[in-house]
Amino acid sequence: MTKFNNIPEHIAVIMDGNGRWAKKKGAARIFGHRNALKAVRETVESCAELGVKYLTLYAFSTENWGRPQAEVDGLMELLIDSLRKELSTLMKNNIRLETIGELSRLPKRCVNALEGDIRASESNTGLTLILALNYSGRAEITKAVANIAHKIELGEIRAGQIDETTITHHLSTRAYPDPELLIRTSGEMRLSNFLLWQMAYTELYFTEVLWPDFRKEHLLLALEDYNKRERRFGKTSEQLT
Repeated sequence: MTKFNNIPEHIAVIMDGNGRWAKKKGAARIFGHRNALKAVRETVESCAELGVKYLTLYAFSTENWGRPQAEVDGLMELLIDSLRKELSTLMKNNIRLETIGELSRLPKRCVNALEGDIRASESNTGLTLILALNYSGRAEITKAVANIAHKIELGEIRAGQIDETTITHHLSTRAYPDPELLIRTSGEMRLSNFLLWQMAYTELYFTEVLWPDFRKEHLLLALEDYNKRERRFGKTSEQLT
């Protein structure tokens, strides 16, 4: 595998284009979702091999509930099936599974499957795979603000003490570093309500490749591009040398 001087500690992926991939083949949208599993597997295994510590996949947003019911039902069944089948892959590659998002709205069978894989992999020490399910960046920030406001009412914190660290510690991602690299497939160029707070200084990489066609070589192209960039965080190039 290609050697890189700089491997992101945390990569986030918006897996886009499953429906368009299926439409091109004259099939239902769920056909695209089923054929995206190989892209997920290759991306996860490649990140583990490269030494990436955290990989967050945008698997299902709160807005996705507005899709046709047949597609939503199919996605939930596919999630259950893939969790059952992929546990051996997680264990073989020393990958720990975790989730962010409001899981309470997911079908109980999905939650049970998730919790089972999370428990089974909790002692793994390699890549942490984070599935964003029923996730909304705005909802996450809103919940954090509400929790902070409640603590002010209880006298546990003063308004003047609130800073960026306070907000970060009330987010569902508080245990993880912010992503250094976001990859979005299918040519769309927006964040779609994903990790809005966390991606203040994330490098954004967009590719025309539809997610079911995304493979290791496409991940390596994203990393090659990332390694050409200079992450200044508001400073000048001269200040970094």
